[in-house]
Amino acid sequence: MGPRTPPGSGPGLEVRPFRALTYRNRDPGHLARVSSPAYDLVTPAGRARLADADPHNIVRLILPQVDGRPGDADASADLAATTLRSWVTDGVLVRDAAAALWLYELQPADGAPATVGWLGAVALPPAGSAAVLPHEDTYPAAVEGRRALLAATRTDLEPIVLAHDPEPDVAEVSARVQRSAPTMELRDGDGVLHRLWRVDDVATLKAATQALSRTRAVIADGHHRFAAARANAGTQDGAAGSDAVLALVTPMGPGGLRVDPIHRVVPDLPFNAAVAAAARGFVTAGVPVDGAGPEAVVAAARAWLGDPAERGLLLSDGARLVRLTAAAPEVRAAVPAEEPPAWRDLDVVLAHHGLLQVLWARPDTVDAVVIAHGLEEALATAVERAGVAVLLRAPSPTDVAAVARAGARMPRKSTLFVPKPRTGLVLRPLAD
Repeated sequence: MGPRTPPGSGPGLEVRPFRALTYRNRDPGHLARVSSPAYDLVTPAGRARLADADPHNIVRLILPQVDGRPGDADASADLAATTLRSWVTDGVLVRDAAAALWLYELQPADGAPATVGWLGAVALPPAGSAAVLPHEDTYPAAVEGRRALLAATRTDLEPIVLAHDPEPDVAEVSARVQRSAPTMELRDGDGVLHRLWRVDDVATLKAATQALSRTRAVIADGHHRFAAARANAGTQDGAAGSDAVLALVTPMGPGGLRVDPIHRVVPDLPFNAAVAAAARGFVTAGVPVDGAGPEAVVAAARAWLGDPAERGLLLSDGARLVRLTAAAPEVRAAVPAEEPPAWRDLDVVLAHHGLLQVLWARPDTVDAVVIAHGLEEALATAVERAGVAVLLRAPSPTDVAAVARAGARMPRKSTLFVPKPRTGLVLRPLAD
């Protein structure tokens, strides 16, 4: 990974109204059955449950299966395009007559403050612009899969998520809209309440887009889809709508998203051997687990990772916990010195460059390093795959923004911004 050049300056976000494609039936129960988490959060078992929940569940478009199995990118994309056309022809999905923006509120079940943002068609910024900055690396194969899907369907099937600079006028316009009745709402399986307002009032659209144009944003979720939109735009020769991407634009800080960690699991790695190798570059020590069973391990891991006085990483085979602290100089030397300090100090960077690549000699591939979006999933996967879970703390939103603005990239899947918008509520056909 070579030296980075910080991105340049320039205009802020260009957010455009669009003619949405939505389910005709907006009953909350129906919307809950036909919507889905984002494609990269859906497991094979989860896809089966979603597809069985309703014959028109959006998972049939975002994760199409040829002959009941995942096919190659082109075959899957063609299937999604055929399915989408049939749903439009049959009136399952209907197109708005006029362009609009959508205000989107996500209220977590745990009583945490709501996240509020705007769904719009965000113009893809030119090279060198700081209007939209990524902060994570991507996989070319994953980008190509999303690009093929976008090219075949000619539709943004799910939004990316952007975290923008604070701007009081955005919050003021949002609050005015929220005083009216929402256009649609539902509660998902995690208890998050999703409420959306369709906004086509000219004065409100002008106020919202002008306020957002004074901000810049970091990609919070959807790096592969953003890269796919860029790649697709390069093949469309200026075709209508290909110069933008559907995005939920939320504030960085109050009223915006929070960051949860994403963990790693290295399959087929004996725990004792993993700890012995890690001890060559870290100080290792066991973490007590009060009780037996997966719940006790999860509780102990969550307590250690949530303690602000602790530093370092956790390893687990699903039954035991070992902490890694005080990385040795030879481990830190594996972290590229030319990268900015905001990047070099991240736990996920030390884990990838020092632990996984140097001490364990594992490549960063989807087969060698499995991604897990929660502690329970990471520990269960470690047991199922006879491997070792690497449990991490989440970087702060400030850390993420600092890395992006320095022109650097975190390792793939370093951040989990939550809560997540529900896929399937609002689609964006590229052409008007």
